Amino acid sequence: MDKELETVLSIAREAAEIVRAVYRTAFAVEMKGPNDPVTRADREANTLICARLAEAFPGDPIIAEETPPETAAEARRLVQNDRVFFVDPLDGTREFADRNPEFAVMIGLAIAGRANLGVVVMPESGEALCGRAGASPVAFLEGPDGTRRPLRVTDQRDPGKATMMVSRSHRPHLVEPFAKRVGVHRIVACGSVGVKVARVATGEAEIYVHGGSGVKLWDTCGPEAILIAAGGRFSDLDGQPIDYAYGGLALENGLVATNATLHDTVIEALASLR
Repeated sequence: MDKELETVLSIAREAAEIVRAVYRTAFAVEMKGPNDPVTRADREANTLICARLAEAFPGDPIIAEETPPETAAEARRLVQNDRVFFVDPLDGTREFADRNPEFAVMIGLAIAGRANLGVVVMPESGEALCGRAGASPVAFLEGPDGTRRPLRVTDQRDPGKATMMVSRSHRPHLVEPFAKRVGVHRIVACGSVGVKVARVATGEAEIYVHGGSGVKLWDTCGPEAILIAAGGRFSDLDGQPIDYAYGGLALENGLVATNATLHDTVIEALASLR
């Protein structure tokens, strides 16, 4: 048993109950900025997660979406620690506000700049994806009844038979040209970065591509650790690993999440288009 992973799972499940309770009320939706909604579920879950992590892992920096570092200098200082927790208390707030259940509570731990541990909980289904990357990887899905099954990506090598996840509200312009280039026919729109990566980790899909710089490190750390532990691959659009200690909080060069066998094909196709 990975005691650290079990602790983070317990915290994420507690936060998911807060999110689920708010989801059943007539909650208000505010805007932090253009296309950036927030609700009390985001804030209350954020507060709980940060408090629980600080109690369980004293001394480990926590970077959370609703309480991010106040300055770029502070962000650079925090991410350069050997261990850093990244928290998205409600990934998919737009879907949450639209009463679409494609949202998740996400906690990730980066060690030495690489995603190492992740938990993604779907409050409505009660499912939790958990993973620990590294020398002895472990990845599993825990159902709402507590039963667990291992997670493993597919071994599909033919893009024409693959399923590709894309953003429901921020669909990058390269999606259609890329799909045409590699021959992907099945494209599924979905909210929440974590939910889309989860579809690859569970074997329901094989490819997720997102361009641009809108995604933040708290969107990817937990999901990446799970996907890597499940045998998948995760990188930027150039095939380079995500560096959680580089200093900024945004992924400036998009992301690619795939099963192991299709990653090189995807990166080569993206290079030819870009």
